[in-house]
Amino acid sequence: MTEFHADDYGLFPTQSGRILACHEEGVLGGTSIMPNSPWRETCMDMLPEDGLALAVHLNLMEGRCVAPKERLPLLVDEAGIFRVSFASLLFSPLTGRYREYYEELKIELSAQIHALLPALEARGEPLRLDGHAHWHMLPVVFDALMAVIAEEELPVSYIRIPREPLGLLLRHFPAILPFHPINIVKTLLLYVLAGRNLRRHGAALGRIEKKLFLGVLFSGRFEYGKICMILPDAEREAARRGWGLEILTHPGAVYEEEDIRALTNRDDLAFLTSPDRMTEAEGLKRLKEREESHV
Repeated sequence: MTEFHADDYGLFPTQSGRILACHEEGVLGGTSIMPNSPWRETCMDMLPEDGLALAVHLNLMEGRCVAPKERLPLLVDEAGIFRVSFASLLFSPLTGRYREYYEELKIELSAQIHALLPALEARGEPLRLDGHAHWHMLPVVFDALMAVIAEEELPVSYIRIPREPLGLLLRHFPAILPFHPINIVKTLLLYVLAGRNLRRHGAALGRIEKKLFLGVLFSGRFEYGKICMILPDAEREAARRGWGLEILTHPGAVYEEEDIRALTNRDDLAFLTSPDRMTEAEGLKRLKEREESHV
């Protein structure tokens, strides 16, 4: 089964409405909810009763923590706003701070999951997990997450493993150009990190749903033509493995000045306000038009 998925739901109401429009008017079949957003409850009330698969979008970049800030001195500042960097988490085994980060991450990741778990259970939704900007793939974060799942016996049905099929992508190169050059680095780094996590936690991960994943390389520019080009091969590869297929998009643009001022992470500011997000939204809607024209 192919699921077109959107991250960042719940960040702001208007932005979340743009995501919902891609479900109502397009092929969007799932979305991930920001568990630490002050607008979380409002945006949860906006969701349709069914038809849209949900996930917890674990977030260590944007906004404030869910757990008490006093327990997270390495992750947040005095106001509870996330200040930890990707590099500090990535290199924590080398700096000798792995264990300190690990313990704080367990606290915050557990709090974020439990912030959404009652609502998911009330809707009859399985517990699916992924991460904002895929930070959950960082070894110290993934180790902490898997410890929380095991210790609390959480009924997790799916964890996104953003390890894109490089062979499939190469078969379509250079037709899939252009994409943001930094996405090549992200794709390769996530491929390596995912491999490490699969090796270390393979037994536990083997008990949950598996999906072929696409979306990092094209992030910000996964337009209609590229989706149409690569989709048949991706679906065949997923079927060959006996997996589902998750195609990640980011149609939830933030264009309202009040919302832009509320963003706390400079990297998020550029990505969330990019006009490319509207291109991805239009692609999702055009795919539905194409499906309906073939009925």
